[in-house]
Amino acid sequence: MTGPDGPQLSNQVPHGAPNIGRGRYGPGPHRGMKMIRKIVQIDKDKCNGCGLCVPSCAEGAIRIVDGKAVIAADNLCDGLGACLGDCPQDAITIIEREADAFDEEAVEQRLQSTSTTPHAKHASHASPEPPKAHAAHGGCPGSRAVSFTPAPAASPAGSTAPLQSQLAQWPVQLHLVPVSAPYFQDADLLITADCVPFAYADYHRDFLAGKAVVIGCPKLDDNNAYQAKLTELFRVSWIKSITVLKMEVPCCGGIAIAARNALAASGKEIPFQVVTVSIRGEVLG
Repeated sequence: MTGPDGPQLSNQVPHGAPNIGRGRYGPGPHRGMKMIRKIVQIDKDKCNGCGLCVPSCAEGAIRIVDGKAVIAADNLCDGLGACLGDCPQDAITIIEREADAFDEEAVEQRLQSTSTTPHAKHASHASPEPPKAHAAHGGCPGSRAVSFTPAPAASPAGSTAPLQSQLAQWPVQLHLVPVSAPYFQDADLLITADCVPFAYADYHRDFLAGKAVVIGCPKLDDNNAYQAKLTELFRVSWIKSITVLKMEVPCCGGIAIAARNALAASGKEIPFQVVTVSIRGEVLG
């Protein structure tokens, strides 16, 4: 590693090398070697699979497997812990243990493979089995994955009967949903800019009924984090179709861009459409 004052020492100690200054070791060709060094540890009992740590790791070392965050490979983790502050469950810590040396070349290869994977045909039921369904876990009740059966279809227009919610899951906020939650398996996905349900009166009946949903605001939230979360969701879940529902205002277009880029990065081909709603509640196309 090179800094403004020349080569910098790392916190990696090759296995069998002298432990100099709390495990710091001078620069050298340590690729493929075992070292006593700092590395991320994820507590599976605490992790609820929310996926917030995934985009926080610039090296792409974290992935979601069976509803849990895991380190894809020791040599991808630099041990700096940029992911710590994004874990609402406090499931991530930094420890010192024997591990493969951090490998920048391996990181570069992984980032290239996860961002430029050629488009593949959308998986069918004949493809390998999908990931196991994400079970409900402890922690904040607001982020616990729950599936339920919605009320019967909403009443037709003009009816005096009360409208029924067509929501069939919780949570719905894109930052909070576990990417491998059971309600995403074999589902039609509705990605909704969070102003749309306020503008479009029949949102539940015309758009939400029969779909899994995630919501977000591309103006106030981190759209790059949304794109990373959607990429992982598309990769690990079996999505049949994607509908992006956004407002006509220019800033709302970011959610469609994030979804489109995420689909490209996932390497899957899934039917995709964007629907725009006016501020007066009209469908513009």
